[in-house]
Amino acid sequence: MKKILIIAFAIILSLSIFATENALEIFSWWTGGGEEEGLLALFDLFNKYYPDIQIINAAVAGGAGTNAKAVLKTRMLGGNPPDSFQVHAGMELTDTYVIPGLMEPITWLLKETGAYDKFPKDLIEIVSYKGEVYSVPVNVHRANVVFYNKKIAKEIGMTKEPTTWPEFLTYLDKAKKMGYVGIALGDKNKWTSLHLFESIMLAELGPEKYNKLWKGEASFNDPAIKQALSILKDILAYVNSDHSALTWQDATRMVFEGKAFCNMMGDWAEGYLKTLGWKPGVDFGWFALPGTQDAFMLVSDTFGLPKNAPHRENAIKWLKFLATVEAQDTFNPIKGSIPARIDADKSKYDVYLKWSMNDFSTKAICPSIIHGSAAPESFATALMDAINIFVTEQNVNQTFKEILWIAEDNGYLTD
Repeated sequence: MKKILIIAFAIILSLSIFATENALEIFSWWTGGGEEEGLLALFDLFNKYYPDIQIINAAVAGGAGTNAKAVLKTRMLGGNPPDSFQVHAGMELTDTYVIPGLMEPITWLLKETGAYDKFPKDLIEIVSYKGEVYSVPVNVHRANVVFYNKKIAKEIGMTKEPTTWPEFLTYLDKAKKMGYVGIALGDKNKWTSLHLFESIMLAELGPEKYNKLWKGEASFNDPAIKQALSILKDILAYVNSDHSALTWQDATRMVFEGKAFCNMMGDWAEGYLKTLGWKPGVDFGWFALPGTQDAFMLVSDTFGLPKNAPHRENAIKWLKFLATVEAQDTFNPIKGSIPARIDADKSKYDVYLKWSMNDFSTKAICPSIIHGSAAPESFATALMDAINIFVTEQNVNQTFKEILWIAEDNGYLTD
């Protein structure tokens, strides 16, 4: 019922926008923490250049776009698109919107502004289909990061950041014995459990084999994936008992409030911690999830141009604006992400984001499942459901069988 009401409200709001001639409806799921602040900073900067354009912020709350994607799909299929919308680079973009013919190509736009060759080639590839670009990458996030409370780390005797599972589990155990939650989890919106599992899977498979899964060059019937489930089971012994009632922000806040030692989350959590008043490297530290030190789990937010956008010319202005260095250097330091453009001003970024920039340019790039880059929505949704059942039942053998069934149903190798 709640999701139906959200969809109905969004549709009513969108219909009222048609009455505003010089409007620009921007659809996203950025409604909290550093992400909302970053979006509003973009709006302010855009209006300095286009003061007469009325921006309609059509953001729909829900971590990782859980609710927003349902609303957006309803609108797009119903012929009622926003002027531009947030979409993850990769399969979420191409499989859901480009292949069904719902988007305009914007290669010309990037080339006209001189921005086309200012993005990494690999990133341009995953926002393209049959040689045409379909969205502007605004940022790059790293998903496989553990953020920790430095004060608690000192209390439990952590002298160096862990690089192996035994080291990591030892620190989680020490934190638990001292009365802290070892690793905070907030899976009220379900996606965070898969977010954790996919990074463990990456650690066990290694970046080369992980990437081959999505190309049909490696099989899901791999003991490393079963081992990843066993490791997840070990980690779940150290999560908070109320995890199913919390969002990712709530879990991150537990680290800030000194209730939990760490939280494994994408680096949007870094932006959130900064909005709470913490300084990176002073109040909190970070490390790649053990076993993933040589990999960068990619999440990229992009904006595209729907066919029949009600205010198409304004949408084009918005997309050209997003492709600029100024826009990206305004948004990303607040959001807790790094710019998609390779010529951004590194001096504007904090110590964490510089670390992320360096790893992005030197580590193996691996697409995220739950954040839309690696696999179709059908696969990601089915796997998310299986992992959420696993969090409760913790049956390694049964869940491994389910993963094989899901992979087979979606055309991936299981032999």
